[in-house]
Amino acid sequence: MDLMNRIQTGRQAAPRRVMLYGVHGIGKSTFGAMAHSPVFIQTEDGLGNLDCARFPLAEAFDDVMAAIMSLYSEAHDFKTVVIDSLDWLERMIWSKVVRDRGPQNKTKVENIEDFGFARGYTYALDYWKEALDGLNALRNERGMMVVLIAHAKIERFENPETDAYDRYSPRLNKHASALVQEWCDEVLFATYKVHTKQTEEGFDKTRTRGIGTGDRILRTTERPAHMAKNRLNLPEEMPLDFRVYAEHLGQAA
Repeated sequence: MDLMNRIQTGRQAAPRRVMLYGVHGIGKSTFGAMAHSPVFIQTEDGLGNLDCARFPLAEAFDDVMAAIMSLYSEAHDFKTVVIDSLDWLERMIWSKVVRDRGPQNKTKVENIEDFGFARGYTYALDYWKEALDGLNALRNERGMMVVLIAHAKIERFENPETDAYDRYSPRLNKHASALVQEWCDEVLFATYKVHTKQTEEGFDKTRTRGIGTGDRILRTTERPAHMAKNRLNLPEEMPLDFRVYAEHLGQAA
């Protein structure tokens, strides 16, 4: 086979894979609802105030996979699948690990920690990969964009080049978070815009205060305060509005 004749050039447009995480109540689900013809796979009950298409509330990992399979095998006009949220999906995955792997363990297993030595979280990666494979099929064969919503947590980051510091990250186990972030094209952090103001307190001392504006924004590149990435050369800061993000998709195309 002459592989040299099969070399491809140029950009290959494909539906985006987006993780959006952020603080509670900032409008993450609204961002997903503004996508093109979305349908939600809801793992938590928080869509009551949104006028959007959604599957019945999933109660187990198998319910999520059944929804993905339905979108893959049945006729529909949806263009975006939104999973809301990943941290509740993770709980379902942990429960499935306990049910499937627990009976094989030498000691009694009642939760993901009982496997010991982080083995339970390693087992969970198999189910994460199963879910991502299903979403890949929707993207590649049904042309659907994927939006994954997660809450944020503050974690201690041990940076080998500096002293350790706190930063925002998705509220997921670190192994699952790394897997999902690598899979996504964009990891966007939703937060409120904050300005800092320094005031003199005397004796050569200053005090720095954060002043919130109420503006909801997206951070698109990684900084010490948060994790993020993008493959579109997005501005470092954008309004938390899917329409603005979609404009950059059009420019990239």
